[in-house]
Amino acid sequence: MIRVIVVYDISNDKSRKKVSDTCQDYGLDRQQYSVFSGMIKPTHLRELAKVLRPLLKDGQVLLIPIASDDWDRRVELGV
Repeated sequence: MIRVIVVYDISNDKSRKKVSDTCQDYGLDRQQYSVFSGMIKPTHLRELAKVLRPLLKDGQVLLIPIASDDWDRRVELGV
C-alpha cells in the first residue's frame, strides 16, 4: 500500500462531482474541497488514473504518491 494525495482543479460541476465520488469509491478521505488522501494499492493507483482520465475534459488532476516517512513528517496547521 502507498499513500497518495489527489488534488484537482475542475471547473465543470458534473465532472468535479464524478472525480470526488471516484476518489471516495477508492477509499480516499477528503482533506479539503478538492484534495483527497489515503492508502491505496499501486495497482489501484494506476486504475484510478485510468478511471479519472476520461472525466477531465476541462480540468486537471494530480495523483501524488507520498513515502510513508515523508507523510509522517508532515505539519498540519489549523482546525
